Amino acid sequence: MTGNGKYDAVEIDSAEPLAPRPTSLARRSVVFAIGVVVISLAAVTGTLGWQFVRQHARDDAASQALAAARSFAVTLTSTDQNAIDKNFADVLGGATGDFKDIYGKTAAQLRKMLIDNKVNTTGTVDDAAVKSVNGNDVDVLLSMKQEVTSAAVPQPRTEFVSVSMTMRKVGSTWLAAEVQMAGQPKPQHRGGL
Repeated sequence: MTGNGKYDAVEIDSAEPLAPRPTSLARRSVVFAIGVVVISLAAVTGTLGWQFVRQHARDDAASQALAAARSFAVTLTSTDQNAIDKNFADVLGGATGDFKDIYGKTAAQLRKMLIDNKVNTTGTVDDAAVKSVNGNDVDVLLSMKQEVTSAAVPQPRTEFVSVSMTMRKVGSTWLAAEVQMAGQPKPQHRGGL
């Protein structure tokens, strides 16, 4: 625009060809390519997000099961002559599956032996680690120390025990489904495996 309010004329050089306008097919190809890129990015983002959520759930399960295993191992390896029935009830309350069945069947005999020999034990967990996570089952390895006294040996003696435990989530609670002390044969499953 010039100072007098009129527009300047623009000269078009006819020697320069105008850029061709994209055809309808070219525009569709570009839109299609952009769509493919957007869908691919959404798929990759969704897959990575799903893997992150799964890994977080596995880590959370491992952490909860490990804490429950540490607590249960202390319960399992600690007995007090003055609270023997509570000790057994606590063990059964923290157990499930085959371990609960086996422990329940042998508890009376074990209880009698502990009372007759005036055995007291105190278990502590020295170290523990998650071996594997498989859905609602978490395998945990524990290294434990157990102080033992009895009528025959009133001076405390220390025993070191390695324990392998399968913790199973039942409802919202982690319970011991399998317990194996080092050197014991692995229990046979009833399923024929």
